Amino acid sequence: MLDDLLSRNRGWSATRISEEPGYFARLATRQSPEFFWIGCSDSRVPANVVAGLDPGEVFVHRNVANVVHSSDMNLLSALEFAVEALSIREIIVCGHYGCGGVRAATEDLPHGLADHWLEPIRRLSRSYAIDLTQCASLEEQRDKLAELNVVEGVRRVSETPILRRAWARGEPVKVHGLIYGLKDGLLRNLDCTVSRGIFEEGEGK
Repeated sequence: MLDDLLSRNRGWSATRISEEPGYFARLATRQSPEFFWIGCSDSRVPANVVAGLDPGEVFVHRNVANVVHSSDMNLLSALEFAVEALSIREIIVCGHYGCGGVRAATEDLPHGLADHWLEPIRRLSRSYAIDLTQCASLEEQRDKLAELNVVEGVRRVSETPILRRAWARGEPVKVHGLIYGLKDGLLRNLDCTVSRGIFEEGEGK
């Protein structure tokens, strides 16, 4: 399996060089992405692929179920680097339908350390229990919960001191919430964008 992976890498590298001889030399000299992407670790949702972006155009942090924990130093370090060092002004929290992490958070089964990690999703499930019961099926409930998790993630990112400092400096940083459909490959805007600490007009439903 490893030999196959390395072979695929060589083929990909050769193809990129033949299509654009200076491709890797250009990437090696600088990193100037326009987007910081907080997404799920699910192998079916690679950020640059689903967004149609090339390497170098998106700075990425991923974890199980794209949960934004206010004490997650990994995420916070990446967020700070994105805003302070890379001067990224478009932040995206992206979840996806059919999320295994969301499913695990709604199951009455032990999942080891994941149970601790997914606690914020279970909390959301309890907070929106009445709304979720209006969904026609368990799958729809979980997909709605995945959306709520994204909206909550946008809120939590917007409340970090990192974003507050950036907005206090007058920097036009925006935090967006998207959800990806595994069944159709489409990204959907959840209309929960936050700019300068407030929902943009007409958004944040």
